[in-house]
Amino acid sequence: MAEEVFDVVNERDEVIGRETRSEVHRRGLMHRAVHVLVFNSEGKVFLQKRSLKKDRQPGLWDSSSSGHVDSGEDYDACAVRELGEEIGLRVSAPPLRLFKLPASAETDQEHVWVYCCEAEGPFSLQAEEIERGGWFSKDEIAHWIQQSPNEFATAFLLIWKSINQLKS
Repeated sequence: MAEEVFDVVNERDEVIGRETRSEVHRRGLMHRAVHVLVFNSEGKVFLQKRSLKKDRQPGLWDSSSSGHVDSGEDYDACAVRELGEEIGLRVSAPPLRLFKLPASAETDQEHVWVYCCEAEGPFSLQAEEIERGGWFSKDEIAHWIQQSPNEFATAFLLIWKSINQLKS
């Protein structure tokens, strides 16, 4: 299988080139990603535990679905694709956009659009990407982060902080 190719972007999220996944990560180049939070009717959010085989932040808890935007792909199409690939959730339209995070060390130099949608599961988890998943209340996540922040992907910590600021 050919290596993924990403658009390399600048601080304004403008495309300035293309590069392979390994080069983007090796050189710390800015690129694009999406994170989708899937909530159920009880208000719980589905979190995934990243596979230990992942090259970035293996074994950490993360958003319901996340992934890199391929070269030439837009954020909305990527969100739809990642939901299907990672958790088997097929959606006919892009999820709701919540906010965008600028590229930073915490996001692994990714400009990240954060989305949300509602679904009940059960989900079909992609074993190469996800070790396991579960539904958690906002209070459970807040307590867990307070007790063990090192169990979460750094981008998810930023996302969760921003989600809580939206409520305020």
